[in-house]
Amino acid sequence: MVEVRRAVANDSAALARVAAATFPLACPPGSDPADIADFIAANLTEERFAEYLADPARVITVAEGEADRSEFAGYTMLVEGDPSDADVASALRLRPTIELSKVYVREQYHGAGVSRRLVDATIAAALDTTAKGVWLGVNDRNARAVRFYEKSGFERVGRKTFRLGSTLESDFVMERPL
Repeated sequence: MVEVRRAVANDSAALARVAAATFPLACPPGSDPADIADFIAANLTEERFAEYLADPARVITVAEGEADRSEFAGYTMLVEGDPSDADVASALRLRPTIELSKVYVREQYHGAGVSRRLVDATIAAALDTTAKGVWLGVNDRNARAVRFYEKSGFERVGRKTFRLGSTLESDFVMERPL
């Protein structure tokens, strides 16, 4: 059984490792491996996670693996504040809002309920804020993730783009009330 808890400052290295292992799983088929590597190097390093963990507007939740507690099964990240993306801002119906920025689980834990436990804990953390709604962006070709989010109470409210290297990806914007 995995344990779900809020991340702490000394989790940044383990977060970077799980992020590097899981981000490629959410990328659309045919994504350029160099673009994926560049994104990881710019956004998902130990140093970046240390910054994220120090940011009072962010909450990171981790699922510790069964065999090795130093290797996370997955993680989520909440980011408080109004979205800066105009497409997202115009699509959302609930204010104030909080972004569910990341939901990533290692492949060997897919289908084992880890995502459900992480999202439930993350929604509970969002309820401790002033937000009335939570939103996320998910690649429109990631049917498995879209189904999971719909089962978690999210509905499609718009679209946005996501730049991965030289490619502009299309995402659904999904939102749910808190």
